[in-house]
Amino acid sequence: MFPFDLPTNQIQTVTTPIPADQKNQAFGYTNALLDLVVDLQEPILHFWTMQPTVIMGLKDKRLPHLTAAVKAVSRHGYDYVLRNSGGLAVVSDAGVLNVSLFTPLTTPPISVEAAYAQMTTLVDAAWPELTLKHYEITRSYCPGDYDLSVDGQKIAGIAQRRSPHALVTMLYLSVSGDQLARGEMIRDFYQAGLGDAENQWNFPDVDPHVMTTTAALLHTDMTVTDAQNRFIDAAQTAGLQVGHEKLATLMATPKFTAALDHATAQMARRQPRLQD
Repeated sequence: MFPFDLPTNQIQTVTTPIPADQKNQAFGYTNALLDLVVDLQEPILHFWTMQPTVIMGLKDKRLPHLTAAVKAVSRHGYDYVLRNSGGLAVVSDAGVLNVSLFTPLTTPPISVEAAYAQMTTLVDAAWPELTLKHYEITRSYCPGDYDLSVDGQKIAGIAQRRSPHALVTMLYLSVSGDQLARGEMIRDFYQAGLGDAENQWNFPDVDPHVMTTTAALLHTDMTVTDAQNRFIDAAQTAGLQVGHEKLATLMATPKFTAALDHATAQMARRQPRLQD
């Protein structure tokens, strides 16, 4: 059994900062890499960041006053984008690192629980100073069973998507920055989006104080690059052969470029049409 229960002892990495004018590319990459990992036949660690953006989940489209919700986000100086998966809103900005672990599916396919465990084990290895627990922090934004927290304060959330031949486990990690302000923004997002309507969709009643950052927990300055290096070091320490050239070669091909453009255009078409 290879480290982190991966199908091989080799892993490829890529880092893609998402430009502000290409926000749909974030999940365009997710779709395109989900197909590419089948050809690569090695796991991929995709590190990505965004300009200040609220990433909405499909459930958020049910907000009765979605236009008011995104206007509340705009007042905080953030953009918004809708991802093509369930769940609820999360925040991405210069202090948040997004980590996507792509793997080709084995036979029999890895279970949902085991795939989540791959990511939690990787995070544990990258942050050995922190005693991480995974259980739902109910008043965080985007609460779920695989919230990662320290002493009841959430620092990360994990989601998962599958295709017929591959899977991606996606982590967002609050590394630095004003986490209290992020929580206040998402609280405002849901309050504006619900208005006077009954909360029959179980949108979270966000308490900004139940979330924090790794920098705050470790009482040190830290960047997303520092966090990214921790993941890479953890993989290497565990015995994985970490590379990037094989993936970079495939991503430079016209086939991948066309797939990325197509997936990004699909994401753009899925964005909600808001009423003025």
